[in-house]
Amino acid sequence: MKLQTQIPLKPEENQIDYSSKILLLGSCFSENIGGKFDYYKFQNLQNPFGVIFNPLSIERLIVRAIENVSFSEKDIFQHNEIWKCFDAHSELAALDKTEFLNNLNSALKNLREALFSSTHIIFTFGTSWVYRNIESNETVANCHKLPQKNFKKELLSIEEISKSIQNISNKISEVNPNATIINTVSPVRHIKDGFAENTLSKAHLISAIHQTICHPELVEGQQLTTINHQLFYFPSFEIMMDELRDYRFYSEDMLHPNKTAIEIIWQKFSTVWISSETESLQKEIASIQNGLLHRPFNPTSAEHHHFFEKLEQKISSITKQFPHIQF
Repeated sequence: MKLQTQIPLKPEENQIDYSSKILLLGSCFSENIGGKFDYYKFQNLQNPFGVIFNPLSIERLIVRAIENVSFSEKDIFQHNEIWKCFDAHSELAALDKTEFLNNLNSALKNLREALFSSTHIIFTFGTSWVYRNIESNETVANCHKLPQKNFKKELLSIEEISKSIQNISNKISEVNPNATIINTVSPVRHIKDGFAENTLSKAHLISAIHQTICHPELVEGQQLTTINHQLFYFPSFEIMMDELRDYRFYSEDMLHPNKTAIEIIWQKFSTVWISSETESLQKEIASIQNGLLHRPFNPTSAEHHHFFEKLEQKISSITKQFPHIQF
């Protein structure tokens, strides 16, 4: 008897291994999966501008990075004595203007380098709802707790999202034609928008992604330059909503996936996108990570000294083989 429906998954080509370079952009779920890449010491860069939920804001940053348009004073503003930018998360904010511009342009440099060199780029789109700054008439990545009257809330159409995703793919293809682009939709529900509104938002994202991958010729105003087989969809949202539909897989807010759910989705992602040849090294790295967390009862004992020596030998063996791996 089956007590759970399962989404069929199969391994793809061009899988991730320890020579791969991965860029993750998008919602907080990007950082959940990125945390797994960090733990197992894969080369990756996560959200250099912080968490960004909507595709238009992600597109805006990618275009700026590829065209190498630095941030200047006209791109920033001061609020409550803190310097902020509508294109970036508040985690980059600073009290000093020069420091803030340096933060932004350093993040832009990191993003640009990753876009040019990554073998795999993973986008996790969170919402179709955007906020438009009434004064500039531009959508923002973050409202930074400014008064609501400064913004107009809008729902992006499927066509607008498709056009944005295709433009992202085209821009990346121009500078990094061999990159594999993986699109997914965040399983985190944005209930502040409303229950029906959240469902509509996710539906627009899913429809737009599939239209871009399967029927790029239908994306109005865009000429397809990305090779179609380099665009993929991974069903994070569907796994969470269908296979993990029980609330025991949610954190206390009943909206975000908990550690168990993240681990299950990671395992399924690994089945599709991570080379099985990395399994033994992942296990060795996990063993080292557990060892580094070990807190001995007696740090000066011979037993602990022997344990630490063996741990150092394991680390040395891995770093000699993979110099980019650091513990």
